[in-house]
Amino acid sequence: MVPEPVAPGGSEANADKAQPHLHPATPAAGASGTPHLERRIGLASAVTLNMMYMIGVGPFITLPLIVAAMGGSQALLGWLLGALIAVCDGLVWAELGAAMPEAGGSYAFLREIYGREGAGRFFSFLYIFQLGFSAPLSIASGCIGFAEFASFLVPKLRLPILAAWPNGPHWTSVLAAGACAAIVGMLYRDIRAILRTAWVLWAGVMAAMAIVLFAGFTHFHPALLRMSSHPFSFSPAFFAGLGSATLIATYDYWGYYNVCFLGGEIRNPGRTIPRAVLISIAVVAVLYIAMNLSVLGVIPAQGMGRTVVAEMVARTLGPGAAVVIACLIMWTAFSSVFALLMGYSRVPYAAALDGNYFRVFAHLHPKRNFPDFSLLALGAVSAIFCFLRLAQVIAALVVIRIVLQYLLQQVGVMVLRVRRPDLPRPFRIWLYPLPPLMALAGFLFILFSRAQGMRDLLYALEIALAGSILYLLRARKRHEWPFRITQPDAR
Repeated sequence: MVPEPVAPGGSEANADKAQPHLHPATPAAGASGTPHLERRIGLASAVTLNMMYMIGVGPFITLPLIVAAMGGSQALLGWLLGALIAVCDGLVWAELGAAMPEAGGSYAFLREIYGREGAGRFFSFLYIFQLGFSAPLSIASGCIGFAEFASFLVPKLRLPILAAWPNGPHWTSVLAAGACAAIVGMLYRDIRAILRTAWVLWAGVMAAMAIVLFAGFTHFHPALLRMSSHPFSFSPAFFAGLGSATLIATYDYWGYYNVCFLGGEIRNPGRTIPRAVLISIAVVAVLYIAMNLSVLGVIPAQGMGRTVVAEMVARTLGPGAAVVIACLIMWTAFSSVFALLMGYSRVPYAAALDGNYFRVFAHLHPKRNFPDFSLLALGAVSAIFCFLRLAQVIAALVVIRIVLQYLLQQVGVMVLRVRRPDLPRPFRIWLYPLPPLMALAGFLFILFSRAQGMRDLLYALEIALAGSILYLLRARKRHEWPFRITQPDAR
């Protein structure tokens, strides 16, 4: 697709110019001869990139996990609660993204909310530190899902690499790492070529969803949706199951904020970012709930395997169609990682540009204007993480993000309203302050309702402690907050 033409005039066309709070080191789009991020992503492309991230392999392989957590078709409650949390959290991202349309997303938000030269420097560093764990895990999870469905087509991929080490890595891990390397190669281009590729990948994602919905609803058996006699017992076990189901659903919904990480490349960000966030949540929530209904109406809750979607299509449309859907789900996983790796590669770049991360990550490709070193480094670590098992990463990934990113942003958007009431806000949260408070409640429920919640929380706190120690050692050497002698910037 050719990027949409820039509007010739009006307030939207000039929205990028009136951002006095942005970091002065950010390269200006008009700097002659200097590599810079270009604002070429319009609304349609922004929604496409968000949806590609959101509709990854997750919903196709996590359905059995959600059903098992809830014990039957009442698992749909987990999807609904996850959608509610996504909407509330999405409104927070929409306000922050429209007000601070910079590369890096959460890095820029936390820095500005808590003070550029004050505590904001600490929280933004902590975010970058945890991203070194969570982003590669998230990217690797998509690549592992890609390889899982490849093994549906070629079962020998499930064999161990070394016959003498049956519990060691399987050939699926090698394929997952190879897929990660291929995506890095596809992203090693300018933004125009990337957007054209994104539209092609998005078409495959929509085709996969369409086939699943058609297969399920044309062979639908309402009796299979019948719940147990006491599906909502409101016992501790019920809430523990709901917490586990909501955690997985939250993982599957994530991605509606991808456009915020590309804030420095979004055209008319004050309008485009909020619309892209909310449109993608609405469309994907409808697709997810419809897809799960279609599968639950064909496959009994007790008979779901890890490739249940392909098995459902094989049962309804035949083996040939199952091969097609497995290929399209692989395409979907590939597309999701494409959008994910593109967005996250901008975060270390933004932090390095700000002097809060290794300087080499601030490098842009001299001709194609994208953060090349950041992309290569993130891709390399993700490829290594592909040798982990999918079940090992999802819960830890979600909890780390909640503790070291989402809770800070929910509180932060309210803090920013008090500290900087004069900040230009092209979009304001609807029904404020209810959405951030409801998102906080939802995330805390996920953290503390599950049986393994404390274990995962301790893991996140260990990462926070390690990052804090590293920051304090560096801050003492540089005389930065909290060891700063002069008065911190009031912003």
